[in-house]
Amino acid sequence: MACHLAILGDNKHMVFSSQIFFFYFLPLALAVYYGLPRRGRHLALTLLSYVFYGWANPLFVVLLLTSTLINYVCGLKIAGERLYVGSASPGVPGAGGAGLRKKKIWLFVSVCTSLSILGFFKYFNFALENYNALFGWLGISAIRLETILRVTLPLGISFYTFHLLSYTIDVYRGQAKALRNFIDFACYISLFTQLVAGPIIRFREIADQMANRTHTAEKFARGVAFVSLGLAKKVLLANPCGKIADVVFDAGSRGVLDAWYGLSAYAFQIYFDFSAYSDMAIGLALMLGFVFPKNFDSPYLSQSITEFWRRWHISLSTWLRDYLYIPLGGNRKGRWRTHCNLAVVMLLGGLWHGASWNFVIWGGIHGGMLVLERAQGKNAFYRRLPGPCRVAMTFFIVLMAWVFFRTPDLPAALVYLGSLFGLTTVQDGAGLLGGILYQPFYWGTFGLAAVIVWGCPQTWDWTRTIPRWKAVPIALALLVSLAVLMTQSYNPFIYFIF
Repeated sequence: MACHLAILGDNKHMVFSSQIFFFYFLPLALAVYYGLPRRGRHLALTLLSYVFYGWANPLFVVLLLTSTLINYVCGLKIAGERLYVGSASPGVPGAGGAGLRKKKIWLFVSVCTSLSILGFFKYFNFALENYNALFGWLGISAIRLETILRVTLPLGISFYTFHLLSYTIDVYRGQAKALRNFIDFACYISLFTQLVAGPIIRFREIADQMANRTHTAEKFARGVAFVSLGLAKKVLLANPCGKIADVVFDAGSRGVLDAWYGLSAYAFQIYFDFSAYSDMAIGLALMLGFVFPKNFDSPYLSQSITEFWRRWHISLSTWLRDYLYIPLGGNRKGRWRTHCNLAVVMLLGGLWHGASWNFVIWGGIHGGMLVLERAQGKNAFYRRLPGPCRVAMTFFIVLMAWVFFRTPDLPAALVYLGSLFGLTTVQDGAGLLGGILYQPFYWGTFGLAAVIVWGCPQTWDWTRTIPRWKAVPIALALLVSLAVLMTQSYNPFIYFIF
């Protein structure tokens, strides 16, 4: 079977840490937002967000708008049926069980549509490759699918799909009221501050703010602080650490020290990269009057994997808990069911991050540790260790899992694991890596990253108050970051691929 269709994309996305965003888009967005009366601000934000989202590929906007329309209608239908459930009027159409069934049907339409769109764009290539690999291995080549169709992953589709799902589920559960105004709903889904890489803002967390929020100088100043420190974390820490990681992971051969150096650098890169984006998203939202919840809480200080998931990407872990783990039964149906639920949630969480078996293994490692910690409870062997040892052990487990997260496939992951423990042959040319990796600039950045990871407070906590003595380093961080940004060509955002 052959399919001659290609869906192409572009990598020229507008990211927060870019000149075009800081010097053109953001000033324009703020000027338009504060220059308009309150009634026109949501429409302006929606249009600006569509420009931001469609900068690389305008077709992505069509998909976003289509998903928004479908779930807007589903939300209204679910809310409309709610008016009849339990009605005292015996002649009301759709009352009682019939109304509840209709609500479930509309929720089913919402969930299936959103997951189908996500599944096609995110997992089509993965499913096709595994389908052909399976029948190739079985020697049944006649039913292989030969196609040139390769689907480009739309920017941020995993994040806005979770926003859509949380909206209709919350409306169905009665935890939020459906938005009657389509512009308000489109604004919530497309808001550029959290559209492409989170945090995952559930509708009930922001519903009141969509209707009424305050704009104060203190809130705006804290937003500027979040953006400044987030940009510094991204440009001054994540990018240099990412360069170290890329050199080591892309090398044909590496020594033990190099392997640990590169893996630790990647752990710092992904933390500073994603927490920086979250900081900037929270800060930009504050500048527009919105208050988003904390998304990171010093995760590498965790003393167990259970604690790690209370501190890392909090908006995702709580989303998975409330919309997947608890509906599966949570811990209410016995020990073994609880363990299965934990494992399933983390496996699906891994697959959510990317269409690759490596992501499934990454989720499996974390899921397995969560099950082990739940099973052992207070009798876990490492609970008798001193706190710093528990932190080190947890970080070691997280590092082992990051190997699968970073490498492109399972063979590459196994080779890298071998390098970590001296189980691979080191080629003669591997010594040349030192000329790049052990320069004072990279050593200094790596050391500073470690100090901040284990010794400094989170941006969320540090910016609760901003006296003058804090304003100086914040302004300096912004100026230095912008200066470096204008000369830096290496500027990836890891979570854009999710």
